[in-house]
Formats: sequence, C-alpha cells, structure tokens
Amino acid sequence: MRIIPKENQPKDRAPAGAAAASAAGSLRMRGLRLTGPRRIVLEVVRGSEAHPTAEAVHRMVRRRLPRVSLGTVYRNLRLLVAEGLVHERPGPHARFDGKVERHHHFTCTGCGRIVDVDGPLCDPPTRAVSARVAALTGLTITHHRIEFFGRCPACRPATGRRGPDRPPRGRSRRSS
Repeated sequence: MRIIPKENQPKDRAPAGAAAASAAGSLRMRGLRLTGPRRIVLEVVRGSEAHPTAEAVHRMVRRRLPRVSLGTVYRNLRLLVAEGLVHERPGPHARFDGKVERHHHFTCTGCGRIVDVDGPLCDPPTRAVSARVAALTGLTITHHRIEFFGRCPACRPATGRRGPDRPPRGRSRRSS
C-alpha cells in the first residue's frame, strides 16, 4: 500500500506553514529539543490521514530529509507517543495517528484503509456499554476503544450486493 500525504488538505486543516509552526510549538511546549527530524516526523504523521506505519513515515520524511535513518524515525515516533503528541495503533504493523483527540476508527477489510470516526458519534451508546460492563463485573473502566470493520466504498462490489444472510461468493453455507 502506498501512502502519500494529501497535497490539498481539507479547509479545516491548517496550511503547511502553520503545521510546521504548530509542530514546533507542540514540541517546545513539551520541553523537547526541536530537531529537524523530530519536527518533520510530527508534521508527517499529523499531515497524514492514512495512519502510516513507521516505514511509511520514514519514506515520507526522506523526501524532505534524504539522509534520515529508519532508526531515527522509530526513536522519534516512540518519543512522540510517550509525550502524547501522536497515538500508536497496535497491530501486526503498528500505525501512527496524529489526531490525538478522542475518536474511533473504521478499518476496511478489503484494502486495509483506516478512517477516523469522530468520538461524539458513538458517545451515548459507548457510555451505556461502559456503565453496563462496570455494573455487571465490578470493573472500573478508565477508557475504551471502538473499532469498526467492513468495506469502504471503493472495495464494495458495484452490483450483486449481498445481504447479511447471503454468504460471500465462492463459499458454501454448509460447513465441512
């Protein structure tokens, strides 16, 4: 999968110059040294909606700093995660998310694309589930993560849509 940051960012996102200033300001507010690789790693992760892997971040950073090593990118990503400037999405290939506000994710089972889903869309039901789990188990819930899975519009077949009771093509209902 090829991950390329969007050239034309949505209107609600800051322009590139503001992103650089914002990244530098975020690093300074945490008392972190403002190094070129660190600032660019943060800008790349924040500027990508694709939730890139460390290797993808490295490829994008190398476009601006050709001599930066993968080790430098990994060290900076770990530091940014520890400082709460970036979130890490665990999995077989960890992915990094520059959106640190509360939100959930949709993952396409066809192409692997990850899309942000705003947290407020899910708040009332998740509060109810959390309260119910706490009441039934006696556990204290501090936070939760909801992930949605399915097919994005590009991966859904255009015709012959299957209903929930029809198995995918090529598979039989009978189990052997």
